[in-house]
Amino acid sequence: MEHVLVRLTPNGHPAAVLRSGREWTVAADCVRWFERTNWWEAERRMPKGLSRVDVEVWQIQARLGHNCLSSLTTMELVRDRLGGGWRVRSAVAA
Repeated sequence: MEHVLVRLTPNGHPAAVLRSGREWTVAADCVRWFERTNWWEAERRMPKGLSRVDVEVWQIQARLGHNCLSSLTTMELVRDRLGGGWRVRSAVAA
């Protein structure tokens, strides 16, 4: 998965994604859910200090820059549960 920077709105929703040097602006309502992780595939023990093993996932639809004529791309963003960073799990152009 590719690491990206995500700019958030004041209420914590993704507003823009900086990916490969290009900014994608969120153009529709986002959908958020949590998924259970298989921590045992990467760790021998459950990571110390974590009270849950879920990860936060956002599905967004974004346009390249601020161009309203740009086609929408649907991205799934996963927030790193330890450091708070973001990764793109998938991106599909419309």
